[in-house]
Amino acid sequence: MKNILIYTIILIACLGCNDDYLDVTPQDRVSEDAVWSDPNLIAAYHNGLYNGIPHGFGRHMISKYSDEAFSNFWDIQRNTLNPDNVTSVGGGNTNYLYFWGRAYQYIRKVNVFLEEMEDPQVELPDLDRMVGEAKFIRAYMYFEMVRRFGGIPLVTEVYALGDEVMFTRNTFDECVDFIDAELDEAIALLPQSYASTDADFGRATQDACQALKSRMWLYAASPLFNSSNDMAVWQKTADAAELLLDRGYSLHPDYRQMFIQESGAANEELLFVRNFSVSNSHQAPIINMNRRYGGYGGWSASNGPTQNLVDDYDMENGQPPFIYDNGQKQLNPAAGYDPQDPYADRDPRMDYTLLHNGSEYRGDVMEMWVSSDEATWGFDSFRQSGDNPRSNYVLKKFMPDEDIPLDWSTPFHMPWIHFRLAEIYLNYAEAQFELGNESVCREYINMVRARPSVALPPIGNDVTGEELRRRLYNERRIELAFEGHRYFDQRRWKVPLEELSSPIMGMDIIKDAASGELTFTPFVLGEREPFEDHMYLLPIETNEIQRNPELEQTPGW
Repeated sequence: MKNILIYTIILIACLGCNDDYLDVTPQDRVSEDAVWSDPNLIAAYHNGLYNGIPHGFGRHMISKYSDEAFSNFWDIQRNTLNPDNVTSVGGGNTNYLYFWGRAYQYIRKVNVFLEEMEDPQVELPDLDRMVGEAKFIRAYMYFEMVRRFGGIPLVTEVYALGDEVMFTRNTFDECVDFIDAELDEAIALLPQSYASTDADFGRATQDACQALKSRMWLYAASPLFNSSNDMAVWQKTADAAELLLDRGYSLHPDYRQMFIQESGAANEELLFVRNFSVSNSHQAPIINMNRRYGGYGGWSASNGPTQNLVDDYDMENGQPPFIYDNGQKQLNPAAGYDPQDPYADRDPRMDYTLLHNGSEYRGDVMEMWVSSDEATWGFDSFRQSGDNPRSNYVLKKFMPDEDIPLDWSTPFHMPWIHFRLAEIYLNYAEAQFELGNESVCREYINMVRARPSVALPPIGNDVTGEELRRRLYNERRIELAFEGHRYFDQRRWKVPLEELSSPIMGMDIIKDAASGELTFTPFVLGEREPFEDHMYLLPIETNEIQRNPELEQTPGW
């Protein structure tokens, strides 16, 4: 790295930093010596490392590669991904599903920073904190890679641009042990937490490290990576989550408001977030809202919620609308679900998460219907505009209630939530279930369901065994919808191949031209190719394998 001009790195690092960090002379090129001899530039470089952690706001949310959302750009969703097209779901538009090149780009930046901080040229009062944050960031990026690819090369040294270095994959267990140790080192250097109203909230803390441990050990214990179902790994998962249970966090009483508060709002459920500001904002609402509000909710069919998801919301009485008998989906007679009044008396989180025909929002009533004679249609129908989602559902979860004009110049500041207490509860519940402690599992599922704005009946003691597992998995699907979990959860659970091959569904709504009566009929939005066993993990792009003959392709690809 010596004597390499790193203007590009500093420019990236400064994004999202205070304006003071941009006061650089000369303004077009910054040498490395200048960076490491200036505390402000060091701080700017360090702050920029956080950009390596992927967030979920963007045109291509990871949800659209699962059964949560539908998209026309759906190579992964329809199971036609391969090593030659995998980068088409890469870093563009903040879609980080193929997280390889960008990950190593930022890992190298962290490695450079840590190497320089071993013997800094200037005094840095916050040196320990900065090093701890850098280690957390590197651990987070390695985890993001591991849950996509399994074992990956662990690179902790800095190599010059001209060096020819061939890397081989470390094993999955080696990667997990490295991440765990990296987080232990970070914990020793970081404060326990910041209040969500603190200016430093969004920086790494001990609790953020522990939350990442909780998620990482959950993956390590799951069937995809723990084929022998080693109970010791499940115990580590439980232990990692348990450490956060008495740290003073609590569930936000209002599920809807939690996701539309701006950065800096009081919220005792949050452990770690990506903050946004006026100078560093996002456009999630304009990308995902329907055309009525100037949004592009169907532009290239981006992120329209699916009928698959809607079917899995419980009724207000706590019963699932559908049950499964020998794998066959059928109506639950105890639920009171009416297929021709499909949105009545459902889990409140459904209306907090999505808009459907008849939803009231910003003083409007959503209309997704088409008349039986096809002469007229609702204003929110795909027939009205290609910028309305084809599924006839609109993502609402992160969209503001205020009547804000939607255009590309409107900045939005709602944070992306990386970790929150409800996830920790569900991680803990899953670990306790696998350890045989079903009463504890039910207790923590029911704590999530008891949130005041949700207030669903508890899952009873008569729900046990595989039925409790199904309810646990479904609670995670509903509570964490569109937060970047579903794609990975289905894979770490190794759900049956048939489930990952089933079609993506929408809701067809026909309005009788004479009577005005509505008829609701689920329809196939897209058929998926058969999912195969090797598809649980992503392939590495062909070019990466060709550049590095020592790098093994993901098995089966």
